[in-house]
Parts: sequence; C-alpha cells; structure tokens
Amino acid sequence: VQLQASGGGLVQPGGSLRLSCAASGFPSSYYAIGWFRQAPGKGREAMSCITASNDIIHYEESAKDRFTISRDNSKNTVYLQMNSLKPEDTAKYYCGTTGGTLCSRYADEYTDWGQGTLVTVSS
Repeated sequence: VQLQASGGGLVQPGGSLRLSCAASGFPSSYYAIGWFRQAPGKGREAMSCITASNDIIHYEESAKDRFTISRDNSKNTVYLQMNSLKPEDTAKYYCGTTGGTLCSRYADEYTDWGQGTLVTVSS
C-alpha cells in the first residue's frame, strides 16, 4: 500500500491548487481516502474524506465551501481542489486511508499515509 501526495506549492491569496493522492498497490476505490493538513506546531487536522461508496464528508467548516474532494478510479487517484486560498490554509497536506470503507476525522484511525505536500499561501 502506497499513497503519493503531490500538487502543493506557493500560491497567492485567492488562488487555487489541486492536490493529488495517487494510490499504488491497492485499488483505492474500495477504501475511504481522507485529506488532512498540519500547520507548524499544530496537530493533524481533518479536512475532507471520501468513502468507498463516494460519500463526501467535510470536517473543516472554514474550507467546506472552498475545498472539493473527488476521485478518479481510472487513475487510482483522489483529488483535493482548493479554491479561494487564504494564508491560514498554509500547511503540509496529507492523504491517508482508514483501510476500510468508512471515513474518520481522527488521524490515528488511518492506517497508511502519503508523505505530504506543502501548501504555502502568501503574497
């Protein structure tokens, strides 16, 4: 099981980024995949998750109307489209799987993680 997160970078406030979480070694369509972020000095915070049946759960209220999670099963990849980015969105973003079909907002219930991709929102 391997997850590879990518797509981070430096963006100005109000800009957009699309993060990708490419899975290998397992069919990600059968599992819940979640996106978390971790700012310096803070814990890992749940953002959004997509279940195996493609139900979407938003955990972070401030991002609910700006971030969209989706999956492309043909590419074994889950995406996080982030629009209207704010400086407070600056963090390292991680994707992970619970190893089951359902999502969780708790990082310790995820069994495997990608290495993270850094998002910096600054002018």
